[in-house]
Amino acid sequence: MILFPAIDLKDGNCVRLYKGEMNQATVFNDNPGNQAQQFENAGCEWLHLVDLNGAFEGRPVNGEAVDNILENVNIPVQLGGGIRNLTTIATWIEKGISRVILGTIALRDPKVVIEAAKAFPGQVAVGIDARNGMVAVEGWAETSDISAVELGKKFEDVGVTSIIYTDIDRDGTMEGLNVQSTIDLANALSIPVIASGGVASLDDIKKLKTAADVAQGTIEGAISGRALYDGSLDIHEALSYLKGAVNA
Repeated sequence: MILFPAIDLKDGNCVRLYKGEMNQATVFNDNPGNQAQQFENAGCEWLHLVDLNGAFEGRPVNGEAVDNILENVNIPVQLGGGIRNLTTIATWIEKGISRVILGTIALRDPKVVIEAAKAFPGQVAVGIDARNGMVAVEGWAETSDISAVELGKKFEDVGVTSIIYTDIDRDGTMEGLNVQSTIDLANALSIPVIASGGVASLDDIKKLKTAADVAQGTIEGAISGRALYDGSLDIHEALSYLKGAVNA
């Protein structure tokens, strides 16, 4: 399992939201490139970026901050937020993004995801953000009438690398991952799932890995933001555990 440290970008800063509310943002670093370097230097294998302004506006907004991050790290970076068409996908991949995450457009126009996965093999993931099990889009401002499982099944066998699953009600709350809903989604799909939302401590990582080891589906990793910034999840301890250096 991979630990994906999260850098959520709002107005050029690294922030964390509380339950997806843009007016409840805490700034943790005003230098995204520096923050990315810290995660790479700690031993992280991937970075998870979200253009929060872009998610609401439907177009890339924090491009300068993303460019700054790409200039400062060598590890692969996945990015979501405001990516709604093939042109934008191509632009980000040309800039050096290793994997784009398609969220709102996956619900609005699944054909775009299918076309993107074909055009950019191995570089397209789908972000499924759910509130009470139902998919939310447009920066979580709208909740749909389709379930996370139902949406995920639309992308079976089309080349999508992974599903990034976020339980919105847990995101930024430090209340712990919704392990059961994450495992349920993974078991329902053949696509690997990355868990997100609510990681509070190493115990959450352990619970997820323990459940993942016996699950039918595949859990590729977990995304953590606030817990890493607050220090409630020690990044070195978490990485060591996931690499097998620390006993469960």
